[in-house]
Amino acid sequence: MKYIYGIDVGGTTVKLGLFQEDGSLVEKWEIPTRKENGGAHIIEDIGAALKENIAAHKIQTDQLIGAGVGVPGAVLSLKKVNECVNLGWGQVDVAEELGKLLGCPVKVTNDANVAALGELWVGAAKDYRSAVMVTLGTGVGGGMIVDGQIINGSHGYGGEIGHMTVNPAETRKCNCGKTGCLELYASATGIVFETKKALEASDAETPLKKMTDFSAKDIFDLAKGGDTFAAEQVDHLGEKLAMAFGNITLTVDPEVFVIGGGVSKAGTILLDAIKKHYGNYTFGAVKEGKFILASLGNDAGIYGAARLIKGE
Repeated sequence: MKYIYGIDVGGTTVKLGLFQEDGSLVEKWEIPTRKENGGAHIIEDIGAALKENIAAHKIQTDQLIGAGVGVPGAVLSLKKVNECVNLGWGQVDVAEELGKLLGCPVKVTNDANVAALGELWVGAAKDYRSAVMVTLGTGVGGGMIVDGQIINGSHGYGGEIGHMTVNPAETRKCNCGKTGCLELYASATGIVFETKKALEASDAETPLKKMTDFSAKDIFDLAKGGDTFAAEQVDHLGEKLAMAFGNITLTVDPEVFVIGGGVSKAGTILLDAIKKHYGNYTFGAVKEGKFILASLGNDAGIYGAARLIKGE
């Protein structure tokens, strides 16, 4: 039996998974992400957790194919993190440092890339070879896989979909320092912000006006229930996403877009809003587009990280 470890490093926890070579998940668990001292302990903590698991399962050296890692930042050559602000990292050669601790091959890429790989391997996009994964949550992440290959780019910033400009007239700054980013509109916080701004300028009757605080889920639920104002906000969101996806299509022409993250739990109402506007930003044979919801949830990262080390 051959084994692979899949590791998804987040700002709060590190998710770890032990897989058989065919993608069967043997075990998954989490450890805290210790970000103090510039994240100096994260790699050693991962190494210690995996060594303990290796011993518990009595995995021999020749049984371990390697470990794949997803991190929330830019990565060069599947090895070195160029920058990872959420972890406190600057340039860190994760592959070399973790490889020395484990004595096996290690490959590293952006966390959205591994999520995309996971969905392509055993998830919603398993029937495709080219897919763009977009995660809509606290932020907006993206991973691009074309003909089975990750699009990283020369600086590791390939697939930073959340920071595509979708409104050049915007003056509000994104966390990245730019203005007009998709993340300002399509993240869970962005959806709420834009809706509150629209409420202030609207005379529409909507239950949202009576709510002291509300979430993106509340907006979608009201839209599903027939609230016209909430439905308009979902429509605006769909247009912003369609604009970004149309530009992506005319750059890499994926077979399918996979929508994940907490906002994707809204379901078909979100997909329908994207589809309504998508054709306005594309042309010819790609005007229809394919959009599906991710199926692996929070496990997509560990599956994709394992697929990263497995290769073709």
